[in-house]
Formats: sequence, structure tokens, C-alpha cells
Amino acid sequence: MKATIGGKLKGRKQRRHKETKLNLVSLMDIFTILVFFLLVNSSDVEVLQTDKTIKLPESTSTQKPETTTVVRVNGDQLMVGNRMIAMVADISADQEQIEPLLNELKYLASRAEPLPEEKQDLGRPVTIMGDEEVPYALLKQIMNTCAAADYRDIDLAVTQTTPQDPAAPAAGQ
Repeated sequence: MKATIGGKLKGRKQRRHKETKLNLVSLMDIFTILVFFLLVNSSDVEVLQTDKTIKLPESTSTQKPETTTVVRVNGDQLMVGNRMIAMVADISADQEQIEPLLNELKYLASRAEPLPEEKQDLGRPVTIMGDEEVPYALLKQIMNTCAAADYRDIDLAVTQTTPQDPAAPAAGQ
């Protein structure tokens, strides 16, 4: 039997307008794996609040910092958290401690809960974010001041880089 012309046209029309079906099983598998991957790896990241005026030194350290009081220093100002404490130009280089910083840290310590007995010897934790151009003498003053205010568990913030192979020649040689 031969199909009529109308039957042929109807058959072509049905072939062109077939509903396509999308198989979502593979797509759902991918998203499930992605969700588990993000959940597992999201807890490893510790991000300190960045300051565009501070360029941190680089390090190959893999130890992550804890959330602590943050002392930030750049070429112009000294800050605790987001509060400006003193201008770097006003800090006397001949004193061992920086008085405004000492007062602020003692105030923060008085508002915090008392240290447990096992952490008394170590002191309160503090992270110092210092620009790589800040002189060592100023960093030493800041560390002495932190220690005087019972913030003796001091971490220095750095930008993490990949370790270089010591056998490889240094760049630029």
C-alpha cells in the first residue's frame, strides 16, 4: 500500500515536531558530587579581612590561622580590628611599648572571658597583619605591646605561596 500525499506530509510533520526528552540523572549525579565536594572543602578556608593598604609578605607555611584579635599596621596607621589606634608617624621609636595600643588591647582583654587555666601561660591569641615594608623595629614594638597586654600567642599574617624546590635555580639567575 502506498501512502497518500497527505499521509506523507503528516508523517514528516510528526518527525520534525517530536518532543525531546532530557535525561537528568547524569546531571543530578554531577551536582550531588559537587555539593559534597564543596561541603567537605569549605571548612578549610580561613580568610582574614584584607586591607588594600597592606601588602603581606609571602610564606610557604601551611598552618592556618585561628580567628583572633587582629592588629593591622601599614605605612600610615596602626589599627586593632577596624578601629584606628594611632598614626605610625606619631609612634615614638625610643619607647618599648605603644601606649594607645596597650590601652586598646587591655580594654579588649577586660571585655573578653577569662582565659582557661591551661592557656594562662600561653596568653591571649593575636594576629598581626603588617605590611612587608613596615620596619622590624615597629613590629617589635607592636609585639612587645601585645605581650605586655597579655596577648602572648602571636601570629604574623602572610600570603601563602607554593614552596620552591631548593635544587632548582632561583628566578632571575
